[in-house]
Amino acid sequence: MEERNYEQRREKLLELLESRRLKSLQNELEDMNEFDIAEFLTELGEEDKQKMAMVFRLLSKGQGAEVFAELDAPEQQEIIGSITDKELGYIIEEMYVDDAVDMMEELPANIVKRVMRTATPETRALINQYLKYPENSAGSIMTAEFVDLKKYMNVRESIARIRRVGEDKETIYVCYVTNAHRRLEGVVTVKDLLLHDDEAAIEDIMDRNVIFVRTTDDRSEAAERISDYDLLAIPVVDREDRLVGIVTVDDVIDVLEEETTEDFDLMSGVSPSDTPYSRAGVLELWKRRIPWLMFLMLSATFTSMIITRFEDALAKTAVLTGFIPMLMGTGGNSGSQSSTAVIRSLSIGDTEPGDILRVVWKEIRVAVLCGLALAVVNFFKMMLIDRFLLGNDGVTALVALTVSVTLVFVVIFAKAVGCTLPMAAEKIGIDPAVMASPLISTITDAVSLLIYFALATVMLHI
Repeated sequence: MEERNYEQRREKLLELLESRRLKSLQNELEDMNEFDIAEFLTELGEEDKQKMAMVFRLLSKGQGAEVFAELDAPEQQEIIGSITDKELGYIIEEMYVDDAVDMMEELPANIVKRVMRTATPETRALINQYLKYPENSAGSIMTAEFVDLKKYMNVRESIARIRRVGEDKETIYVCYVTNAHRRLEGVVTVKDLLLHDDEAAIEDIMDRNVIFVRTTDDRSEAAERISDYDLLAIPVVDREDRLVGIVTVDDVIDVLEEETTEDFDLMSGVSPSDTPYSRAGVLELWKRRIPWLMFLMLSATFTSMIITRFEDALAKTAVLTGFIPMLMGTGGNSGSQSSTAVIRSLSIGDTEPGDILRVVWKEIRVAVLCGLALAVVNFFKMMLIDRFLLGNDGVTALVALTVSVTLVFVVIFAKAVGCTLPMAAEKIGIDPAVMASPLISTITDAVSLLIYFALATVMLHI
C-alpha cells in the first residue's frame, strides 16, 4: 500500500514539475516524509541534476537539512554545488554531527574544505574531534545530540530541561545522568519520569547499571550491545568515563548493513567498496573482482599439478576421471556450508575463537554423518545408474566403493577446514569472511584429489 502511494505521489510530483507549478509542488513536498523526498530527488538526479537541485531549493530550511542527511554522497555533492555558502552553513548546523561526519568522509577534499569553511567554529571543532576517532570505532559513529541530567535534579526539573533542549536532540526517550565532571552515573527514561512524582529525585529513580561502550571500541561492539540488551541508544564514554556521545539504533542498522554487505563481498571473492553496485562503473567492478579471480586461477595450478602427477594412474583406470568434478564440488560445498555457518556465528557473537576445539569437534561429527549418507547414496547411484542404466562396465563395485570412501574423507576434511580457517582469521584479527567459499574451495579441491588418488592407489592397486 505504502509503495503504491509513493508511486502515485511521485507521478503527481513529476507532473507538477513538468508543468512548472512550483508552489503546488512545494506544498506537496511539505507533507512528505524526508526519506521519500530524498528518494524522489535521487531518481530525479539520475535524469536531470538541475531539476534535482531546483526541487531541493523548494524545501524549507529545516526540511531541507533533514532531506540532505538522507541523500547519498553524489547527490549531496551536487546539492552543495548548487547552493550558497549561507544555505550550506545552515544545513551543516542543522544536521546531527554523526551525519555530518559521515558526509565529510565521503566527499572530495575540495568540497569538504568549503563545508568546513561555512560551519561555525563550534561545529567545526566538534566535526574535527569526531574525525580523529579511529575508523569503524564507536566514537566515529556516535552523535553528541543527547539529553543529560544531573542526579540532584527532580522529575519536574528534568522534564523542563527535556522540553527546553530536546528539540535538537537525536533522542529524548533515554536520558543519561552525569556528575559535575560529566562522568556517566546512570540512565533514566521518559517513562520513568512520567511514572514518578514531580519532586522525586533523579538519583532515586535512575538505573545505575548502565550499559556503555568506549570511543575506541569497535562499532560492531556497540551494535552487538544494542542488539543484546534491546536498547534504543547506548552511551559512549572516553578513557576517563566522561559521557561524550551516544550511538542510536538507526546508526547500528547502518553499521550492520555495511558489515553484511562487506561480508557478502568477501565471501564472494570481491574486494569490498562503499560504492553501491548501481553506481559502480565497469572499471571499478573489474578492479574489485580481478584480484581474487587472478589468485584463484593461479592457485588452481596445484590442482593441475596433482592431476598431472597421477596421469599414468588415470590412464590405467580412466573411469576415475569422470568422478573428479563430483568429488571436488562436494568438497567445496561442504567447506562452504561450515564456513558460512561459523562466520555468521562469529559475527553475532554466538561463538568466539576460543571455542575452536568445540566447533571443530561438532563439525567433524556432522561431517561423518553427511559423508556416510552421501557415500551410501553415491555407491548405489554408481552401481544402478552409471553401471547398469548407462552401461559403463568400468564402474565396478570396487571403483564405486573407492569413490564413496573418498567422499567421506573429503567431506570430513572440507568441513574441518571450513570451520577452522574463519576462527583462526578472527583470532589473528583478520575478517573471517576472507576465509570463505572461494579460498576454501581452492584448498579442498587440491586435497580432495590427493585423497582420491591415494585411496585409489591403495584400493585399486594402480
